[in-house]
Amino acid sequence: MRVAVAEDGALFREGLALLLQAAGHEVAGCYPDGDALVAAVAAEPVDVAILDIRMPPGPDGGLQTAERVRALRPDTGILLLSHYAETHYLMRVLEIGAERIGYRLKERVAGVRVLGDTLDRIAAGEIVIEPVLARRLVKGGASQTGTALASLSERETDVLRLMAEGRANNAIAGELYISAKAVEKHVAAIFTKLGLPGDATVHHRRVLAVLAFLQANRIDGAAP
Repeated sequence: MRVAVAEDGALFREGLALLLQAAGHEVAGCYPDGDALVAAVAAEPVDVAILDIRMPPGPDGGLQTAERVRALRPDTGILLLSHYAETHYLMRVLEIGAERIGYRLKERVAGVRVLGDTLDRIAAGEIVIEPVLARRLVKGGASQTGTALASLSERETDVLRLMAEGRANNAIAGELYISAKAVEKHVAAIFTKLGLPGDATVHHRRVLAVLAFLQANRIDGAAP
């Protein structure tokens, strides 16, 4: 796939370009700031744009740039990278969109396999969330009483965590060593316990489940 990169750190930018090429992707361009990326994407579309959250223009320029790219090219996948897994960034990412978008730690994508898997999932229309952040949020949510989240079983909590990472049912089944049919039953139970509308599509209800979960558990802080 064609990928464009915007990153103000020269060493990381060039290293990312090498990883992309090693994974068999075409690097459409590497840019030091968001303005240059937007201009390039406006001239010629790419499949996925990779952006550093903290880059020019502004302290959170990557998020601003992602909003501009999404408005300009709605079908372009977006991968936002950061040194830290912070909930307030994740909430901003989800405001940009809940499809073809991802938020991952830089250190976790510094390998061909993980980077390739992340890009493939984003290009396929999924939302990809850094697992360490999803785990922290689920742990926080599971400990809260008096909420719909507290009514979830341990297995349902595991399924919701993987949903929050953007995993499809088959991937969740493989991760938990259960059948896809069992995953479907757990997902249906999650929808019921969270009181999600029955007239919405399955995909829309999945997004609502993840959003409800994340919004109820805004736990800021850097990843260990």
